[in-house]
Amino acid sequence: MKNKRSKLIFFFLDLLFVTIAFLFFIWLKPASLRLYLPRYIQPFLGFAFIWLVVSLFGNKFVLHTKQKLKDLLNPVFRIDFTILGITVILMYIFGRFGYSRMIVFGTILFATSLEVIFVILYYLHRKVKGNPDFSESIYGKPRYVSPQDYSEFDADIKMDLPEIDDMNDSIYSNLKNRYLEDQPGLFQFLDSHLELKRIPKTDSLILKTHTFFNIENIEPGSQHFFMNLRRINDGRRMNRYFLQINKNLRTGGYYIGNGETIAEKFKKYFDNYPSLVAAPLYAFDFLFNRIFPKIPILKETYFAFTKGFNRAVSKAEILGRLNFCGFKVIASCEINNRFHFIAVKIKSPCDDVYPSYGPFIKLKRIGKDGEVIFVYKFRTMHPYSEYLQSYIHDKFDLEDSGKFKNDFRVTGWGKIFRKMWIDELPQLLNLFRGHISLVGVRALSEHYFSLYPEDLQKLRIKFKPGLVPPYYADMPSSFDEIIESERKYLLKRQKKPVSTQVSYFFKAWWNILFKGARSK
Repeated sequence: MKNKRSKLIFFFLDLLFVTIAFLFFIWLKPASLRLYLPRYIQPFLGFAFIWLVVSLFGNKFVLHTKQKLKDLLNPVFRIDFTILGITVILMYIFGRFGYSRMIVFGTILFATSLEVIFVILYYLHRKVKGNPDFSESIYGKPRYVSPQDYSEFDADIKMDLPEIDDMNDSIYSNLKNRYLEDQPGLFQFLDSHLELKRIPKTDSLILKTHTFFNIENIEPGSQHFFMNLRRINDGRRMNRYFLQINKNLRTGGYYIGNGETIAEKFKKYFDNYPSLVAAPLYAFDFLFNRIFPKIPILKETYFAFTKGFNRAVSKAEILGRLNFCGFKVIASCEINNRFHFIAVKIKSPCDDVYPSYGPFIKLKRIGKDGEVIFVYKFRTMHPYSEYLQSYIHDKFDLEDSGKFKNDFRVTGWGKIFRKMWIDELPQLLNLFRGHISLVGVRALSEHYFSLYPEDLQKLRIKFKPGLVPPYYADMPSSFDEIIESERKYLLKRQKKPVSTQVSYFFKAWWNILFKGARSK
């Protein structure tokens, strides 16, 4: 069944390629489309029929059985050359010498070129997808693990450091006089947050590499300190890299790293070039290094060509990945247009984590009876942001809406999506499946749910969460008022379920349409 579906997809793609090629060369003609299109539409339909029939009988669409690139390309050239011959013969037999050779032969050549490009992309996609070295997760079957499991830790965890009599036996002198001699700002940053004179250099490793092999063969749990002066943007398997460092460090051990964030990259372009030059350069960089890695097929192709070099990452993604991999970031700063961080190993990650990365995500939430449900949304935050709930809660206060102030995890387009509720549209699928009701309290993450009073937690799980929350009906102005608003709504719903739902629905939409109630 899967093979038949693949053949059908390739069949329609080939029809699309031929159509695009035909319309392109019609457009290239000096005369208008109105003049040429009617004349060529009937013979094109006949040509397309011949193209697809010959391709079908020539097994052009059977790609899954071929392993080598030359075996994939061979039927494309063989069959398209056959079609070219049939077309020439038919034009001669029927005396169609008045047809434009540019349109006829250009269509065949361009369609063949599109097929070749597609076959190469398909080959790279299949090759990379089957290679575990290019997999985002280094584990087997993907399973979801709550961000809570990776954001809760002992804040006071410390590593037992030995007493060192001779400062030369510590990493202090090596860092100051050798590795960071030309980076005094970075050394000062480390010295102000770590006891460098108590960290033994025999159990430390300082590198400048993007090669995974250099850290793969180190004895597990043997290091107090690991530092890589190479930016993390230049490696493909970032999670696997962080997890290997976690494995090498002792609990409480320090990992010092750096990366160029998308904000720093933006600043670099516009500081070094005039705006008219910087804008298109940054736009291309953003498209290639930020968008391509998130699109199926293009993602695998991107990493096959670049090996992850110069990939675009945000500050939220760096922090989220570290937290995801068992670290706690205790300090960070920007030095020389690089985001530097000091992370502490706080636990060994479980072996069944698999985060979301693409634009369409499902978030683990508390549903009715305390059961876990997955709420669908369009992504409005940077990847791995869901693993920073506790970090953001510790750093920032809540806004009147009950959301975090200064939440750097939200992207620029994410703010627009939230204002217009575009990110909520996929929840209609949850509504259709019966996971949520039309009106109800917000579906909360485990961490956010834990902030609520115990009595309200018990009251909340008696009902399904909703698409339209009571927040828009009551418009509370603080977190405490949100608590009371939800409590009042749920108590009313207990007594009068139908009338409460109807009244809150219309009141919420009245406030949205006429009083400017919006999400943040």
